[in-house]
Amino acid sequence: MKFLVDAQLPRRLAFELAAMGHDVAHTLDLERGNRTPDGEIRALAVQEGRVVVTKDNDFVTLFLLRGAPPKLLLISTGNISNDSLSRLMAANITAVVNAFAENDFVELGVSTITIHA
Repeated sequence: MKFLVDAQLPRRLAFELAAMGHDVAHTLDLERGNRTPDGEIRALAVQEGRVVVTKDNDFVTLFLLRGAPPKLLLISTGNISNDSLSRLMAANITAVVNAFAENDFVELGVSTITIHA
């Protein structure tokens, strides 16, 4: 799966997703880095068919109003350590990828995966 990890999430998450076999970019990989505007992130996700991985509720609003980015993974864990986030993603990545087979908006919480229809 192709992911684009937003600025609020650590670059480490992008490296770990890549190590799991996914095609991953982090906003730090983009020309403007973590200052890349949401509109550019959204456009890149559309152009490259990437799932935007974010904690930013602004992307939820954009998704609901404009349908872009086309696929969204909202991380709704609140403040957790990078180690905890890594363990959470590793434990749930298969379910997340499977959810995107038929859905466009998935939310990963500390103890739940929510599929928004």
